[in-house]
Amino acid sequence: MPYLIQDKSKLHYRVIGHGRRVMLAFHGYGQSSGYYLPMEKALGGDYTIYAFDLFFHGRSHLHKHNMPLTKDFLKDFIARFLEKQGIEEFSLMGFSMGGKFALTLVECMPQRIRELFLIAPDGIKTSFWYNIATYPGWLQQLFKRTVVKPEFFFKMLRMLHRYNLVHKSLLRFAHYQMDSTPKRLRVYRSWIGFRDLNFDIRRIVQLLNRNKVPVTMFLGEYDEIISPKRVAVFMEALHDGELVILKTGHSHLLQEVAELLHKKRTSDPD
Repeated sequence: MPYLIQDKSKLHYRVIGHGRRVMLAFHGYGQSSGYYLPMEKALGGDYTIYAFDLFFHGRSHLHKHNMPLTKDFLKDFIARFLEKQGIEEFSLMGFSMGGKFALTLVECMPQRIRELFLIAPDGIKTSFWYNIATYPGWLQQLFKRTVVKPEFFFKMLRMLHRYNLVHKSLLRFAHYQMDSTPKRLRVYRSWIGFRDLNFDIRRIVQLLNRNKVPVTMFLGEYDEIISPKRVAVFMEALHDGELVILKTGHSHLLQEVAELLHKKRTSDPD
């Protein structure tokens, strides 16, 4: 896999497809750029997709694990990549946590974006649990200790589930993503490392509308992590926005979108 190095930080990516259009793609938490491989059948004839490993995922890493990723650092990293590849304009796709990376580029270089695809994106409305994990002080330290001693965390989740205060899908997600020390460490490093990727959504909407960027949002009907209710105001404010609801949950949404786009491509007349 090719990569780019900046200040001893490394950003790996893979190239999918061979089309004339360019797309930059960012995956979700606990994944890697390989999760975009199904998009080759769907979009590979029209797009050349550069799918990136997010930091702390795949082969990408920040030089300092406790160094928060800043928007300027990410902007400079991607700007160097675009210059190296000779890319002027591009489309964007971001799934889940990758939505934060896509929105950062909307904020930093909106005039270069042709279209935006958001798949159950994080960054539009931050969750309660994310706020707790990144809040400075004793709460953050408590979450950090969970990496080594997770018993209290899982006991609390079971109690919340018993009183119907947390959906079972969130419980499954937490167990799957935090069932080992390396996974819990990745959770902590990701949530802390990306804490500066926050957005003024009204400004994001203004930039998208001003630059006439069409936005397509894909959400899962059974997604308890990013629900339609959380992004409704954002979509309504866009001049050129389309909301697509698929009958699936969060984990398999990217594959479902790839299948939908493939069916649409094969059914459309040439």
